[in-house]
Amino acid sequence: MFGGGKKTTNAVSVFNVKPGECFTAPGDVKTELSNLNSVACTAPHTQESYASVAFTKSDGTTASTYPGADTLTNFAQGSCAQKFQSYVGINYLDSHLFFTFLLPSARGWEQDGDRNVVCFVTTTGASLTESVKGKKQ
Repeated sequence: MFGGGKKTTNAVSVFNVKPGECFTAPGDVKTELSNLNSVACTAPHTQESYASVAFTKSDGTTASTYPGADTLTNFAQGSCAQKFQSYVGINYLDSHLFFTFLLPSARGWEQDGDRNVVCFVTTTGASLTESVKGKKQ
């Protein structure tokens, strides 16, 4: 119970996350997630998706084989930092918010053709209770 009412969450497949959706953090830390707990952005939440970026190699081409976690992490850090300002309205370095991301797993890459890094705005403290889109925080 929160605020006298039930907090409604919906399971959303990690393959179907869209920018502007808000989520509560998973209860258990897992190496591979299949679903996230979606909530209304007006409900307390810890993450808001703001971009889904298809992985490309440094030369701009696509990769057919799984590039590995380190390569994907480097790509995600650069891509998510770059997309942050256009969504939040302020440069990541000037914001009090942070970002995190989901990477394609080796299994998802091979079995499902998953090539997308999903970027999320997050905080380190208090929950968010509204969308951060264009808020310049």
